[in-house]
Amino acid sequence: MLPHQLELLAPARDADIGIEAVNHGADAVYIGGPSFGARTSADNSVADIARLARHAHRYNSRIFVTMNTILRDDELEPARKLAWQLYDAGVDALIIQDMGLLEIDLPPIQLHASTQTDIRTPEKARFLQDAGLSQIVLARELTLQQIAAIDAALGPKDAPGRAILEFFVHGALCVAYSGQCYISHAHTGRSANRGDCSQACRLPYEVKDSQGRIVAHDKHVLSMKDNNQSDNLREIIDAGVRSFKIEGRYKDMAYVKNITAHYRVLLDEILEERPELARASSGECTFHFQPDPNQNFNREFTDYFVQGRKEDIGAFDTPKNPGRPIGFVTATGPNFVELQTDEQDTVIHNGDGLCYLDLQKELVGLQINRAEAVNKKGLWRVFPKDPMEGFKDLRKGVQINRNRDMDWVRGLEKKSAERRIGAWLALDETADGLTLTITDEDGHSGTATLPGPLQDAKDPSQAEDKLRENLSRLGDTLFQPLDVALNLNGPRFVPASQLNALRRDAVEQLEAGRAAAWHRLPRAKPVEPPVNYPEDTLTYLANVFNHKARDFYAKHGVKVIAAAYESHEEEGEVSLMITKHCVRFSLSLCPKQAKGVTGVQGTVRAEPMQLINGKEKLTLRFDCKPCEMHVVGKIKRSVMNAAPASPVTFYRTRPATPA
Repeated sequence: MLPHQLELLAPARDADIGIEAVNHGADAVYIGGPSFGARTSADNSVADIARLARHAHRYNSRIFVTMNTILRDDELEPARKLAWQLYDAGVDALIIQDMGLLEIDLPPIQLHASTQTDIRTPEKARFLQDAGLSQIVLARELTLQQIAAIDAALGPKDAPGRAILEFFVHGALCVAYSGQCYISHAHTGRSANRGDCSQACRLPYEVKDSQGRIVAHDKHVLSMKDNNQSDNLREIIDAGVRSFKIEGRYKDMAYVKNITAHYRVLLDEILEERPELARASSGECTFHFQPDPNQNFNREFTDYFVQGRKEDIGAFDTPKNPGRPIGFVTATGPNFVELQTDEQDTVIHNGDGLCYLDLQKELVGLQINRAEAVNKKGLWRVFPKDPMEGFKDLRKGVQINRNRDMDWVRGLEKKSAERRIGAWLALDETADGLTLTITDEDGHSGTATLPGPLQDAKDPSQAEDKLRENLSRLGDTLFQPLDVALNLNGPRFVPASQLNALRRDAVEQLEAGRAAAWHRLPRAKPVEPPVNYPEDTLTYLANVFNHKARDFYAKHGVKVIAAAYESHEEEGEVSLMITKHCVRFSLSLCPKQAKGVTGVQGTVRAEPMQLINGKEKLTLRFDCKPCEMHVVGKIKRSVMNAAPASPVTFYRTRPATPA
């Protein structure tokens, strides 16, 4: 990717969703392979990924495959073989977390640093660039100023080996710094760093202060709203980001279509404003629907820390989709609910999903079996799928939200976008007949000839219009006509069947030329001699799980290397999660929020708190200087007693210096 190009990077649970992501404007798609991707139930065969790559490359879109789990020693060889299979399948880049992969015989494929590598500082980003990573996925928690500082540390954008900055702009948010959450493994033995997170962050907790007083009851205090950077894209571009990533490798087809289209529209508006920038792939999209992020599942939206710390980043009442208000209850019956919509033109459909908050602020879902309009003033009678007695606190005056619009869903089940590459057509008369040349917006050409004598047109006034009309019928091809030039010695008549064959042959030649011009993204070369890692000591937080990763860090100057948490060497209480989110701040209990308190930055330490969910207890400790929260706990005895998948031990003390 060139430094002036902007890349819209969409997720794909499977190849069919990936194909639609491309059709809806993605410049690149990331997808899981058969294994080693950080989503255990989003795996895909190499053959399916090859099918996706062939489709994407027609538009110069790229395919990135996630191999971003930490690997055991016995998994390095299978990972190496898979990397070569993906390379042969036409994959453009691998997204990795485990630095052990840099020490084995990988194909010459571009490597991207996963967000799991926890990139928060200019020093870490520069190191990964110098180690040979071509694209680095920044931590979601960064501010615009922090992104700009990282961009500056990487050097001139057009320098050889300069890494591309990638940033999440939409989707679900991990509350932890990615790669820095071990609660799932400590409590269940399922490792988030190996793609098997149990999502403890979405559970309800009782929060107690240091004196045992209940501060919050049954609140989802670790559950974040969903990320939405729609309003910040220009500033994110100015800060140095060039790849805009949508989260969602578990998401369905409708989500990927809609959110990809939404950001395609926004980025295209920016490209119109800024001619110095360009798309990273080819073609323009036409959508048969109005993209709207509110229509998909979401926990409401936040722009997180991009513009600085804010109070309303959490979805504390529910981790479910609250939807959007559409009206209120006017009456309830034995098997129905009457609703008055807020806007008279609102239509409620059979199969819609509605919801409301009960008196305990719990979200209650209500799926409609049948909906009937009572009058034209917005009064509806809806018949729920489930019995009325199951709907707690459903009464007159309750606000009703819609979180599933079946009309919207059905619309996206159909063909909802077309992506076309602009092309110029030129029909030239030669001594031997006709030659048609089609040249696309990327400069590729395809040519076809029609030999034989030409006939004069019987109706000269309409001859050129008919020729242009026929040649412009590019139908289901990749291309749309920008202009048709006729370079003839007079008005000519050409039978439609011959023109169709001529056009078809020229398009085939053009597609073949585009395919032949496809080139692999270059693999960056690491700096020699190897640069030193920013630190000379690594704890379990570095996620070093195999000896090749240990060798990598030792080669880069690290003196003390602890094994990953999954090696079960940390038996006592440790930080099981590190997060920029602060429960004290969100509950208005932060000492820095106190009126009249000045000069407390880095000097006030908030008292610990406790999170309780059933028998599970976690301690919250607050590091006020960097404004971070640590969720502290210990590995369960049952998990510890289970044999670790890969018992590895590295040196935990500094090696003796030779005399």
